Amino acid sequence: MKVYKPQWQCTLNVTEGAEQTASWKNRLAWQLRQMADRLEGGRRTLILDVDVQPSIAKDDVDRCLGKGFALSQTLMTELAQQAACEDIMRDAKAELYESD
Repeated sequence: MKVYKPQWQCTLNVTEGAEQTASWKNRLAWQLRQMADRLEGGRRTLILDVDVQPSIAKDDVDRCLGKGFALSQTLMTELAQQAACEDIMRDAKAELYESD
């Protein structure tokens, strides 16, 4: 009896700037993106490099990325809520935080 072993690979690289070894065109493009981010006020430009083998449909990749960003938003919202509560506690009960 032949034993089959499924093999797969999935890599997700997130880039927020040009690497030191990048070409001058790539570095210039990133400088323009960073300038646009500053002009738009606090935005961040990211490049997502997705490599899935065996390949899956682009719609499936997009759906997975969308769910990941939705989860990230939920987590950041929870962290913001916790920070807001801590700010209130630091103001209302400063004596509890005097050792900080």
